[in-house]
Parts: sequence; C-alpha cells; structure tokens
Amino acid sequence: MDQLLRQLGDLALGSVPTMVIFLILVGAYRALVDVPLRDTLAERRRRTAGAVEKAQAAIALADAKAQEYEARLRGARMEIMARREKQVQQWNQARDRAVADAREVAQGRIKEARLQIEQQTAQVRTELEAGIDQLAAQVLAAILPARSLQ
Repeated sequence: MDQLLRQLGDLALGSVPTMVIFLILVGAYRALVDVPLRDTLAERRRRTAGAVEKAQAAIALADAKAQEYEARLRGARMEIMARREKQVQQWNQARDRAVADAREVAQGRIKEARLQIEQQTAQVRTELEAGIDQLAAQVLAAILPARSLQ
C-alpha cells in the first residue's frame, strides 16, 4: 500500500506541471480568445439589433409614405372624378340649353308658319269669294242670255 501511495504521490507531483500549463492555457484562452470573442459577438449583436431597428424604422417610414401617397392618390382621383362630373354636368346643361333654344326656335318657326298658312288661307278665301262672285256672275250671264234666246 505504501507503494501505491508513493505512486499516487509521484503521479500527482508529475501532473502538477500539466495542471499549471493547463491553467495557464485556460487563462491565456480567456484573455486572448474568449474575452475578445465575447466582445466581438456583443458588438455584432448590438450592430445587428441596431440595423434591424433601423430597417424596421425604414420599413415603417416607407409604409407611412406609401399610405400617404395612396391617400394623395385617392384624393387626386376623387378630385378628378369631381371635376369630370362637374364637366359632364356643364355639358349636360349646355346640351339642355341648346335643346331648349332649338325648341324655342322651332316653336317660333312653327308659329310663323301657322301665321303664314292662316294668312295664305285667308287670302285664298278672299280670292275664292271674289272669284265665286265673278264665276256666279259669269254663270248667270251665260245662263240668262241663253234662256232669253229660247
């Protein structure tokens, strides 16, 4: 057993330099690799998060502008439609006025034509009445002398 303890003691004494070297390597790893790596990863996370936040802000701004442009576009379309409707109403009113004017002109012409026809009718009646009297006189003159001969 003594020998076993001695071997264990030699083994422990022989492993001390290995453990010291291991601890130095762990310390060097932490100082040279782990801390800078953690700092770099933290910086990367911070920058990534900042970039994501900036991207989200840019997307939100783009959405707001898109909505603003859509609202402007809707407003412009509504204004165009209102102008178009107003123009159509003006055209309809102008057409209605033109039709009314044409109707009035036509009614005036009809009245004038009726008056002319009535005047012509009255003139023809007077001429006919005068002609009837002459015709009656001619018929009587033609009939009476013929009867007086018989």
